[in-house]
Amino acid sequence: MKALLFSLASLTALLLATSVSAAESALPLQDFTTSAYGVLALMIFVLGYILVLSEEFIHLRKSKPIMVSAGLIWILVGIAYATTGDTETAGLAARQNILEYAELFLFLLAAMTFITTMEERLVFASLRAWLVAQGYSLRQIYWITGLLAFFISPVADNLSTALLMGAVVLAVGNSYRCFITVSCINIVIAANAGGAFSPFGDITTLMVWQRGLVEIEQFLLLMPPALVTWLVPAILMSFTIEREPPTGDGELQPMKKGGITIIFLFLATIALSISIHSTLHLPPLLGMMTGLGVLKLYGYYLSHYEPIEGEHGHISHHHAETMQTHQQTQGDNIEVVRRFNIFKVVERSSWDTLMFFYGVVLCVGGLASLGYLALMAEWLYVDLGAVPANILIGMMSALIDNIPVMYAVITMNPEMAVSDWLLATLTIGIGGSLLSIGSAAGIALMGQAQGTYTFASHLRWSWAIALGYAAGVATHLLIEHFV
Repeated sequence: MKALLFSLASLTALLLATSVSAAESALPLQDFTTSAYGVLALMIFVLGYILVLSEEFIHLRKSKPIMVSAGLIWILVGIAYATTGDTETAGLAARQNILEYAELFLFLLAAMTFITTMEERLVFASLRAWLVAQGYSLRQIYWITGLLAFFISPVADNLSTALLMGAVVLAVGNSYRCFITVSCINIVIAANAGGAFSPFGDITTLMVWQRGLVEIEQFLLLMPPALVTWLVPAILMSFTIEREPPTGDGELQPMKKGGITIIFLFLATIALSISIHSTLHLPPLLGMMTGLGVLKLYGYYLSHYEPIEGEHGHISHHHAETMQTHQQTQGDNIEVVRRFNIFKVVERSSWDTLMFFYGVVLCVGGLASLGYLALMAEWLYVDLGAVPANILIGMMSALIDNIPVMYAVITMNPEMAVSDWLLATLTIGIGGSLLSIGSAAGIALMGQAQGTYTFASHLRWSWAIALGYAAGVATHLLIEHFV
């Protein structure tokens, strides 16, 4: 589960523009693709991304090389424009990309804090323990975890869902290596497919929704093709599951105080974000940040009633009474360790995911300012056409990761109908399942099930996943033809 907390000074860019896309179209961007600056910037991006893809082998956090690449690329952008006498365009373009990142950052800050808080309250551990205790067969667990991944990811995002269901598989799989491997692949496909028909299921769908390219109700049109995309390989892989009973201690895990309330707060926050965006045309992040504020207030309440452990792990009533008095006099400014503290919950999580996203947004934005995305858009969406281009881009996301691919398409801003934007959302969302490194869900599960679920084990089933990809695209095109 990934989340973060840091101060974003670039938020002041909100005062400079009301629409990123409108401002981008007004900038006098030039073509530097054949210049030394453009070629060097492209080489820096490729080198940075090779290091990103090598994270599993060199154990270097993916955010580090891509953040350095972003800085170097924008320095080259600034130099390139300065050589033509233009000292303003590069700075304006950089600020617009920072604004784009700021809106997504604040939205994800709220959403990921909710997920991390539910994890701390043992909401997910309780679900995992309940599934283990039911005594299902391995094949039943395979289908249950896949089905849950498909329907939880639209709300809790594909990364968090994959980690949750992966924990269930590891808990019941024990020594059944084939079961763990195939179930992990099944979870990655299901989580990515489920995340494709909701703006909250993946960063890519969130970007499309926040740009106003697809409305909230239109995402539901992607549910049938997404379901087909998952079911085709899931059925093919299910025949390899061992017919053995699962293992596990069968002990139920109760949630901590407030777990159920936080679930309902999260659902209410999502409903608020959707309603203010669809009815008042306000940024969804306002609803998410309001809900985050309510969560923090509720965390303040929990901190006053959470029991405090003594030196030997037992509750010290005298110490609890002393601490309660201290809390009443100092409120949030308390300096002692409590059992629950919303700020400590956030601190425990890594910044790596959104720092990587920062680097991706700035790298792609820099290449766009040098003219590369306009060149790519001309070849893909004019020469090939929207449908073949979107199918090809979806397959590219298996190698490049879906976040930079989607951001590149949005930055190109090709003239497409809503049905074509839906196709792009679908293919980029599910295309990452073709390889284990193509999505955050796959990369996370490789780390969680080290030595069992690997790049090579996923690759052995890529043919089945490709059949599901083709069937999902065909289903979407068929629905569009009759709707």
